[in-house]
Amino acid sequence: MDKIYHAESVLKDVVHRTELIYAPYINPESEVYLKPENLQITGSFKVRGAYYKISQLSEAEQIKGVIACSAGNHAQGVAFAAAKRGISSLICIPEGAPISKIEATKSYGAQVCLVEGVYDDAFQKACELQKDSGAVFIHPFNDPDVIAGQGTIGLEIVSELSNVDAVIVPVGGGGLISGIAFAIKTLKPNC
Repeated sequence: MDKIYHAESVLKDVVHRTELIYAPYINPESEVYLKPENLQITGSFKVRGAYYKISQLSEAEQIKGVIACSAGNHAQGVAFAAAKRGISSLICIPEGAPISKIEATKSYGAQVCLVEGVYDDAFQKACELQKDSGAVFIHPFNDPDVIAGQGTIGLEIVSELSNVDAVIVPVGGGGLISGIAFAIKTLKPNC
């Protein structure tokens, strides 16, 4: 929890505190709220984890820059975070990713390497380039600092809705659910 609280303090001037939106028509028999993370600066919660991870890099690591792979949202989060902190970034993106995600990533200042194939191919390419360059690999979900950044969402939910009974979180790689679930279960064990 200390790491999640630290992430909250680091992120307070970077990310939007997205307020819950009451959604009475989703299930009229329950009080349902939505957390609109699509309103973040990069359009996704991914900026929380990417920024916090990058903020924890040593000066020597910052000089080497960062590298990541993504089909879009993590790419934008890493590119934004790196640029905000004055660090170079290289993002490997599958060539079939939406052009809007590729262009948004470039607009935040990242160098983009389009990789033939799918996400796994982009991941492999990023790992190869990381070994050659010595840049720090920013994993999209399998990293304690990234998870702590995502966990700040759980802090916001509990602070705004103290009687929360259940939280439904989409799962891809597992970083978002890990951070949110840890924060909420620590603060509200019955949730």
